[in-house]
Amino acid sequence: MTTKLSGPMLPPKSGTARQVMVLLHGYGADGSDLIALSGQWRHLFPDMLFVAPNAPWVCEQNPSGYQWFSLSGERSLARLEGAAQARPVIVDFLAGLWAQTGLAAGDTVLCGFSQGTMMALNVALALDQPVAAVIGFSGLLIPPPAPWSHPPIALIHGENDGVVPFDQGVAAAAALREKGLEVSFHASPGVGHGISPDGLDFATTFLAGKLGLTA
Repeated sequence: MTTKLSGPMLPPKSGTARQVMVLLHGYGADGSDLIALSGQWRHLFPDMLFVAPNAPWVCEQNPSGYQWFSLSGERSLARLEGAAQARPVIVDFLAGLWAQTGLAAGDTVLCGFSQGTMMALNVALALDQPVAAVIGFSGLLIPPPAPWSHPPIALIHGENDGVVPFDQGVAAAAALREKGLEVSFHASPGVGHGISPDGLDFATTFLAGKLGLTA
């Protein structure tokens, strides 16, 4: 049986979708947790549809939430195997979304938090066509098989992150740049594992630049 994703959706303010942002939540959360970010951007990007699917599997450590992949076993191996399992589910979701809306990869922004950032990067790099942009908060890089797509990427990370250490975000930016990708990186001083106002402002300016708008 094919795994299908679903979750909250917010229509574009203008009533006409010309871009779509897919928001991928963190471990143990759900789509409702991250759809709130649309409040930051909906007035600036009135033609953007916001979609925040729940991850496909119930979270092992929080049955009221979901996970993109398990954290059981050896952590690095679990990430690689888990991302490989979740990636086609997200790709299938994107294909259905594009078919339904008439949009395409170039009209799409992938935005994630924590484990959702890991999947946003993993999926975006693996797509045949680059998405318009990737925004990742508090994540790290789980590289998919080569060759990679080359979307513009913004990574935002709290310097005091105790869940996904700050240096893993720095390493992700370095690894992506080494492969020739355009990466904008923002360090949030004094911030832990979360999304701060300065990080949101950085992401907003980045997104406006990639969509040809003024934040």
